[in-house]
Amino acid sequence: MGCRYDPVMTKFTTWDGLELNYRVWEGEGVPVVLQHGVVADTNANWMSTGVVGALQAAGRTVVSLDARGHGRSDKPHDPARYSWEFMAKDVRALYDELGFDRVVQVGYSMGGIISLLVAAADDRVERLVLGGIGSGVLDCGGVDRRVVELSQLQIAMGDDNGEAPPLAMMFRILADAVHADRQAIQAVATGLDTRPISGVADIKMPTLVLAGDNDPFAAEPERLAEALPNGTLAVVPGDHLMAVIAPGFHAALVDFVK
Repeated sequence: MGCRYDPVMTKFTTWDGLELNYRVWEGEGVPVVLQHGVVADTNANWMSTGVVGALQAAGRTVVSLDARGHGRSDKPHDPARYSWEFMAKDVRALYDELGFDRVVQVGYSMGGIISLLVAAADDRVERLVLGGIGSGVLDCGGVDRRVVELSQLQIAMGDDNGEAPPLAMMFRILADAVHADRQAIQAVATGLDTRPISGVADIKMPTLVLAGDNDPFAAEPERLAEALPNGTLAVVPGDHLMAVIAPGFHAALVDFVK
């Protein structure tokens, strides 16, 4: 089956009144639900990288959600509208909206942490893919603060960003490239930096940890895979931005979700 870039794109009202954008590519099998990384959106993380195309070529139904503060979804500037819990509830609300009783949940970077929380709380997730994260989930409770503090991401998104380290500025460059609302991303970074993430031991379903071999945000991915009760690992060439483009990333993902 050849890939088709003719998704149904629409919005729904999530549990706290925000309108969130999602796209559906019709296919077969258990739906594969994609959650992108911070600053990115459906196009930047999944379409332009070839991930949607690879899944469509395999004949799968694909759904991608623009997280609150990102893409075509509502972008409040109040940090109180953002938390890991809120974003995980959004994904589960999308399951409800679409009437899904079984899903394969796939997340990258920020989306990987969100997906982990979704899977820990929702038995509709029968398979899970965690991309772009590694031992930071275990050692730092979520975002690997040994690489970039979320406070540094806040600085990078501001007008006076001279104190932001190069890795934080990478996200500023990405934000400008995808025309992100930098004030909303600042609010996201502020809201997410409030509570550590737990629940790895609760992830019982088959889980693939999918990491780039030169990705500092996915350091020691084997430790995360080993900590998961039913975890496996695939390492592909690339850093945090380029691993998702690698043919090996697409192949490992498609093979795992079959």
